[in-house]
Amino acid sequence: MRFSAILTGAALALALSTAAFAARMDLTLGVVLEPPHLDPTAGAAAAIDEVVYANIFEGLTRIDARGAVQPALAESWSVSDDGLTYTFKLHSGVKFHDGSTFDAEDVKFSLDRARAAESTNAQKGLFAAIASVDVVDPATVKVTLSKPSGEFLYNMGWGDAVIVAPESAETNKENPVGTGPFKFGSWAKGSAIEIVKNPDYWGEAAMLDKATFRIIPDPAAATSALLAGDVQAFPNFPAPEAVPQFEADARFKVVIGSTEGETILSTNNKKPPFDNIKVRQAIAHAIDRQAIIDGAMFGLGTPIGSHFAPHHPAYVELSDTYPYDPELAKKLLAEAGMADGFKATLKLPPPTYARRGGEIIASQLRAVGIDLEIIPVEWAQWLEQVFKAKDFDLTIVSHTEPNDIGIYARKDYYFNYDNPAFDAVMDKLTGTVDTEARYALMREAQEIIAKDAVNGFLFQLAKTGIWDAKVEGLWEDSPVQANDLTKVKWKD
Repeated sequence: MRFSAILTGAALALALSTAAFAARMDLTLGVVLEPPHLDPTAGAAAAIDEVVYANIFEGLTRIDARGAVQPALAESWSVSDDGLTYTFKLHSGVKFHDGSTFDAEDVKFSLDRARAAESTNAQKGLFAAIASVDVVDPATVKVTLSKPSGEFLYNMGWGDAVIVAPESAETNKENPVGTGPFKFGSWAKGSAIEIVKNPDYWGEAAMLDKATFRIIPDPAAATSALLAGDVQAFPNFPAPEAVPQFEADARFKVVIGSTEGETILSTNNKKPPFDNIKVRQAIAHAIDRQAIIDGAMFGLGTPIGSHFAPHHPAYVELSDTYPYDPELAKKLLAEAGMADGFKATLKLPPPTYARRGGEIIASQLRAVGIDLEIIPVEWAQWLEQVFKAKDFDLTIVSHTEPNDIGIYARKDYYFNYDNPAFDAVMDKLTGTVDTEARYALMREAQEIIAKDAVNGFLFQLAKTGIWDAKVEGLWEDSPVQANDLTKVKWKD
């Protein structure tokens, strides 16, 4: 009996020891914004892709952690000599989360749906070069372009270009059904979204059994949640003032990476007085970018003078196009017939960079005679009032889509910019394949919108990631709007 008891005790101790050292299989991440819905093909909010990109939904291609194009649902492809025809060979044995089969018909459905006249896709321009989509056989699809596009494979890796099934496309907003390594679990509105491991995934299985995205917009609450262990990772931490505290704590890893987030003072270019270039130039001269970076982001950010990421090889340093000069700003306002200044509104969505940065910008513009009424709005309100209805004077937002300078050629885009010279450059860029020639056109485009002072170009958003030191596999940079959990695990 005593020998048996010893064995039993030893077995229990071994079991407890094994359990103590077993790797965790769940992860809770903090996110600042709640997505308006979960269909990346029907909304512009970055918060959608931050949950579903690569986790729930997949495209023909995907963008990896370094910003490179990789195969996804297409295992390979070939391109015709004239650059007009792309033939994709699809993975076989792939199923959507509801059990329906994935094949070339789903690719045709998704691309035709995205480019249709009635499409609600927020990045419809990604599909503008497509002339036709043809099913060759269940595992092969042929996409024919109207003209060569050097960015086509990259475009197919955006969240807006993921493949959806006709059986579930209309209900993806609330119940997303994709082909990815995670399935939708649940959504407690205002609180958290849960995804769970897809046991029937066609590719390499996820290492986590489940992940929860907890919505924590308040910087102080985000800090407390990390310190308490209520969340184990905050890939885009909203409290830069707390970073030194986490850097000094061995329990955490702090990674300051780069993003595609051009943070701008968006301007309604067709609404008086902002339709006057002298007024926009005055605003540009009234803005002290470094003071905004220091005051709102505690030094985390890189000044920009156009809508382009500083880490891109085609970047042009244009932040001195309109250097900080309040007296020149006043002079320009006088030349515009507004020597006494004017009043306007500044609508600010929830992120730290907007709310804190907005207070500083309002103070800077007030010094030159522009009196701004600050109007805080929730993210859903911003999307409806500013992005869709164009009901705004000024706002602050970080555009986190990759290589998105082309939005300045979109006539229906919310800041209402229209310049045929810029449009011609972008049209030429779309049809150019040679890398150096493309870079030259990108530089020309940057200079045009900088000189036009289309928006107040502020800074490139840094990616401030903080997570448990035992967590591995989270992206350190943000080449696209994603919290890709496909390789995330806990150290043993």
